[in-house]
Amino acid sequence: MSATLLQRAMPSRRRRTPGIVFGVLADACVVGLLALSAWLIVRAGEQPPILHLTFAVVGVRALAIGRAAFRYVERIASHDAALAQLSELRSETFAALVPRVPGALGSHRRGDVLAAFVDDVDQLQDEPLRVRQPFIVSTVVVLASLAVLAIASATAALILLAVLLVAGAAAALLAARIAARGDRELSAARAALVDRLLERSSAAEVLAAFGAEPLQRHRIAEAEAHLTRVQLARSRAAGLTGAILTVGSGIASLIILLALAPIVGSGISAPVFAAAVIVPAAVFEVFAQCLQALVARRTVAASAARVAELTEAPMPAEVPVESSSMEDAPDEAPNLLGADAAGPLIAVEHLGVTHPGASAPAVSDVSFTLGAGETLVITGESGSGKTTLALALVRLLEYTGAYRIGGVDARALTTHALRGVVGLCEQEPHLFDADLRQNLKFARDSASDAELMDVLERVGLADWAAQRGGLDAPVGERGVLVSGGQAQRIALARAILADFPVVVLDEPTAGVDRDRADRLLTDLIGAVPADRAVILITHTALPGGVGAQRLRLDERVG
Repeated sequence: MSATLLQRAMPSRRRRTPGIVFGVLADACVVGLLALSAWLIVRAGEQPPILHLTFAVVGVRALAIGRAAFRYVERIASHDAALAQLSELRSETFAALVPRVPGALGSHRRGDVLAAFVDDVDQLQDEPLRVRQPFIVSTVVVLASLAVLAIASATAALILLAVLLVAGAAAALLAARIAARGDRELSAARAALVDRLLERSSAAEVLAAFGAEPLQRHRIAEAEAHLTRVQLARSRAAGLTGAILTVGSGIASLIILLALAPIVGSGISAPVFAAAVIVPAAVFEVFAQCLQALVARRTVAASAARVAELTEAPMPAEVPVESSSMEDAPDEAPNLLGADAAGPLIAVEHLGVTHPGASAPAVSDVSFTLGAGETLVITGESGSGKTTLALALVRLLEYTGAYRIGGVDARALTTHALRGVVGLCEQEPHLFDADLRQNLKFARDSASDAELMDVLERVGLADWAAQRGGLDAPVGERGVLVSGGQAQRIALARAILADFPVVVLDEPTAGVDRDRADRLLTDLIGAVPADRAVILITHTALPGGVGAQRLRLDERVG
């Protein structure tokens, strides 16, 4: 599974080829510059006619300019291709995670999921940038350098090749021994730190009330210290690897010096001898990219395995999966409103829902029909499956029995099309750390300010918004600057903007006192257009004057 993910992280051959070509040219300039400079210095010491040195002087300048120019262009080309591919990969990963929430990710901590989606997916950009391209570039330049050196001195080329192999094997074994454990621990350490930071931010009021903030700060510091130790271990591996290669470079130059010195002037010229002695320094610098690529590959492979565990693992049977036969199914919501619409918007018969891994259904034998302009109130004790039923209606959980949308089996619609019909306002609506305008525009980005203010008027937030500065009013991280009732009204405003024919309100009065709850329910139901259907999930009695069908779920333990 991770191999497929790594392949998706690679840009197309057309996009990644320019980076490889310019990388080869840049590294070739590094080796050529050092060799030609050594040749020029020694040759100039022989005081030949200046014309004999002109080509070398021009070559040194050209290689120096080329090294910087080619490296600059290589960085632009390779990073542009990798980052563009990363954008696509992140979208694909998000799309793969969506159907797995909440049913297929129940055993994973929030920190694990967040670290995988952010850090591990970001790490996959190293596959083209720090694994495959450097390995290809280094291999090509090292082999080309050995071939050119062999023309000047076969002995020097064989010595350099032998030391490269020995030093490379030693460095690779050392890096594998030191860094392997760190690679396995890195993501776990990141996830642990993210988890504790999430606890600190989400439970700030509780921690403050019980005086537990110092303890939580200590736990965060411990997680951060552990992550630092893991990263330092990996850094030590990189440093020791570089030290071995540096020593290997010096040994290669020394052996070549001792091997060729006796034949200088007879078997080899002094300028070529100088170039042969100095070339190993540049070749080892380029060769180091191969070992860095091997170390990076382990890290990337570990990240790919963690992402694949979340996105590529088989779906539980209780989580809906769109089959390949639905590729031709329309991805747009069917038109259920207007003069041509007939029959109920939703018809449910003997519906049952089971959570992934559960032995018994959380909801069973539920039946109802709901038409335009009608309201259905679903009540029941905690644990009776009210929210579970809501998740099944938006196809986040699979169901048994019959479920039709406008007379069409829900399974015949793509999840995108179905969720264009049935909109869910959750018990704790997610609000982004942006202004009110942006939080509303997530439902319909083409809405004008006038339309946004009109929908705020419908849900009873126009006066509040005006007092807060209008549509520019901030809502804070996760809606910290708004009350629970205001968050529910904002969520309903989104549903109205998205134009859902069916709106599901899941416990909109949770955390709201009784006096305000009655008014909030009346306002929310009244704000929904008259030709839409409303499914209200609540554990409290309805205020007077609200007419609705009623469905009570018996308490069950699923």
